[in-house]
Amino acid sequence: MRELLNSIKDELLDPKARTLIEQLQWWELPELGIEEPFPVAVVGQGPPLVLLHGFDSSFLEYRRLAPLLSRHFQLFIPDLFGFGFSPRPFDAVYGPESVLNHLNALLKRLPNDSPCGLIGASMGGAVAVEVSRRHPQRIEALMLLAPAGLTGRPMPVPPLLDRFGAWFLSRPGVRRGLCRQAFADPDSNVGAAEEQIASLHLQCPGWARALATFARSGGFSGCGTPLPDQPLHVIWGANDRILRAPQKTAAGLILQDKVEEFEACGHLPHIDQPDRVAERCLNWFQSRLSSSHSSDPVR
Repeated sequence: MRELLNSIKDELLDPKARTLIEQLQWWELPELGIEEPFPVAVVGQGPPLVLLHGFDSSFLEYRRLAPLLSRHFQLFIPDLFGFGFSPRPFDAVYGPESVLNHLNALLKRLPNDSPCGLIGASMGGAVAVEVSRRHPQRIEALMLLAPAGLTGRPMPVPPLLDRFGAWFLSRPGVRRGLCRQAFADPDSNVGAAEEQIASLHLQCPGWARALATFARSGGFSGCGTPLPDQPLHVIWGANDRILRAPQKTAAGLILQDKVEEFEACGHLPHIDQPDRVAERCLNWFQSRLSSSHSSDPVR
């Protein structure tokens, strides 16, 4: 995977994506029983923040937010297990427990035992909720960006349909449409650079097999109750066309007054409105994470 990223880095149209790739580290996590290293972008200095991307995405999802937050925090942005540019051994198990076991190992590798902040986007929001429940002493506070998977129940995709789903998601027209659907104003904000990054990780060996297996597991669903005890803040986009209205209504009953809605914002607040999200992150985490670093406002 490292060779793949290095080979395509100079072809990327978004300079922020190229910069984030240059911040990648490759961590050995032998307790997972996998010989290949795992990618983690490590950026900035200060109290630690772990950022989790969404379904069928990668660490590059945070290319616009990372430069703003790295002025105040040390960011750790992994690819979730089986997603992005992580290794995909043929005999590995791909499902929620594998994702959580990988993050357990990653948290143990952080430089010190100081409390962490946690950000999760879309499916990464459900992952962040579960990680916070499992690590109450390590996760100090969390922020969810358009979280998916907080309500409902696991619905495993049957065999054959799981592989068809992966094939369907690999179609260029489908990916282009999903990319546009994630933004509030795709005509203005979606171009070749965004479409390129949305499909970049499909070049990874084993992408379709791992995605199909994850879908067959039922994925993350119904992770919202009970909410973790840590302070939690949620940002939704008023123009989110990925999360349907019934999903937002059901999640709202769980989250109640923890939700803030951004106008003119789609399913990816950290890409649609990175400056505003960075300001909220700074205000939310800075008072909750111990640090001796500067607390200048986000500019």
